[in-house]
Amino acid sequence: MEVRALTFDVFGTLLDWRSTIASAFGESGVEADSQELADDWRARALAATQEVNQKQRSWATFDELHALTLGELLDERGLELAGEGRSALVRAWHRLDPWPHVPAGLETLRQRRVVAALSNGNLALLVDLVRHGDLRFDCLLSAELARVYKPDPDVYLTGVRLLGLEPGEVMMVAAHPFDLGGARRAGLRTAFIDRPLEYGPGSPAREDPEADISVKDLDELAARLEPGPGA
Repeated sequence: MEVRALTFDVFGTLLDWRSTIASAFGESGVEADSQELADDWRARALAATQEVNQKQRSWATFDELHALTLGELLDERGLELAGEGRSALVRAWHRLDPWPHVPAGLETLRQRRVVAALSNGNLALLVDLVRHGDLRFDCLLSAELARVYKPDPDVYLTGVRLLGLEPGEVMMVAAHPFDLGGARRAGLRTAFIDRPLEYGPGSPAREDPEADISVKDLDELAARLEPGPGA
């Protein structure tokens, strides 16, 4: 079955969240290691999405989860930060920079296939991110539409349904094996893209042997998707 659409994870796969968030902590005046705080916050936010899926938290958008988990992080560490400072940190998630060559890579992929974001980010957050990074998608698909978070199959299947396609016609592209595993369980094809610096130098190595394709960047993905001569 031909791959007619590519759906992309956003945070970490297309965008370098850690650099911006660590810088925002550094500018906030909080007296603690800014990179450690960024990593902690990211882990808490991801854990919160799974608590929503397990009905341990009420539904909340990704922006709202960022605000809630930031408060939990600061309180548990005994760190003081006024309300406006906290709001500024949450807003930093709206201005993450793309990894190198991502905008051009998406343009190349759009020449032959539908290209969509499929993210845990809420729609207002995604709109700001794609405008900030000059990322051209054919559409933005959010977990907000399904009111559950990845890797729940409903997130992927909602995207597939809204694109008017079958699951096997859609390929999920992500740097995170848990995300790709959820997509496979929903019947999608998968592509693993390596982002070895997501957590800075010394990031844990990742791979996904079950992915249909594993690549180092979007240009390689475009090349791998096209049939060779005589195919």
